[in-house]
Amino acid sequence: MTTYPAQHAFSRSMPVRLWEDGFAQDPYRYYAALRAQGAVGWAELAPGVPAYVVTDRQAALDLLHDTETFSHDPRAWEATVAEDCPLLGMMRWRPNTLFADGAAHVRYRTALLDVFDEIEPHDLRARVHRAVRLLVDRIGLRGEADLVTDFARPLMALVFNNLFGLPDEAGDRLDEGLAKMMEGGAQAAEGEAEFGKYVLELIAAKAERRGDDLPSRLLDHPAGLTPEEVTWQVFLTLGAGHEPTANLVSNALSRILGNPAYYSTLTSGARPVMDAVVEVLHHETPLANYGIHYARKGVSFHGAWLQAAVPVIISYGALAHAAEQSAAGGRHPHDASHLSWSAGPHACPVKQHTLLIATEAIERLTQWLPDLEPVLPRERLRWRPGPFHRSLTSLPVRFSPRAPRSSGESS
Repeated sequence: MTTYPAQHAFSRSMPVRLWEDGFAQDPYRYYAALRAQGAVGWAELAPGVPAYVVTDRQAALDLLHDTETFSHDPRAWEATVAEDCPLLGMMRWRPNTLFADGAAHVRYRTALLDVFDEIEPHDLRARVHRAVRLLVDRIGLRGEADLVTDFARPLMALVFNNLFGLPDEAGDRLDEGLAKMMEGGAQAAEGEAEFGKYVLELIAAKAERRGDDLPSRLLDHPAGLTPEEVTWQVFLTLGAGHEPTANLVSNALSRILGNPAYYSTLTSGARPVMDAVVEVLHHETPLANYGIHYARKGVSFHGAWLQAAVPVIISYGALAHAAEQSAAGGRHPHDASHLSWSAGPHACPVKQHTLLIATEAIERLTQWLPDLEPVLPRERLRWRPGPFHRSLTSLPVRFSPRAPRSSGESS
């Protein structure tokens, strides 16, 4: 188990425990405690597993662009934690673009950019519409649903399975494994194993027989990725695509439905759904704490001494909260633009795809079920535990029952 550095700059302060139940329900109190320590705070991601947390925008930008001082390779840190550490599912080294530096990172990232660039917006839009229709047909007659478990999460499983060449019925396996891994709790290792098996089976099938899908294109890419390397790019892109996008959709829906006046402007077409999605990225970003780096050697950084082999996390959630507080206090924030897509060489390579999926899903749902009504006020909604994400456990709604659409009905 990791021990605290004896000479750490924050040794007189207790680390802010991002693994506590209270963090999920009220993260802003924890962000305030981190910011009180300066641009870089001292926290625990799990019991006994410390990390530095960047809560200042300029410090975050400096970190994201400084590839000489900081690395994405976690293997030195891995050597300091127990093999049963619940964070390994999200932080363990794998040969993919997220955990690579230099030439390896460029090679992996180029391959991913190329295969995702082949997805035409109209094709992706059609896949989203198909998934929404399937889900609305499942819940329509009930007149009630949970927009997390009945819509946002299965929607992502349907869309991404479709893109990756898997059948609709495989979606539950994808959804369950990722949920366990993302929360970083007692079931994290089980979730990592389930998700890993899911991806290995997928790549084995595509290595034997290609299809019109992303894994097949990666296997045939001129970069010459090995089947193992393709496996880990798919492990990353399936996980990074499914979980944060599902949370983006459910967080946006909760904000929309919690404000009837806002909802009416969306359903009438007076205001674009993109406004609501961007609002979430600014104020309630689904991947709240990540962008993990490691100092290559001990270094002074924005008033804190960072030791090597200790994770340095960027708190996108704390950055957003700080900007909100500045604006509420009558002070214009230095730059209120969100960093949900990260920045620098590791910035999200597929943000336009993500925005299209989220906005099309919400638009189509609210068109087909225009009288969605939340069962609970937003302040009574519950949030999933875990240090990394901002993710609802459920979003119960009511609506007028509707029959499934016929195959010839216009979408």
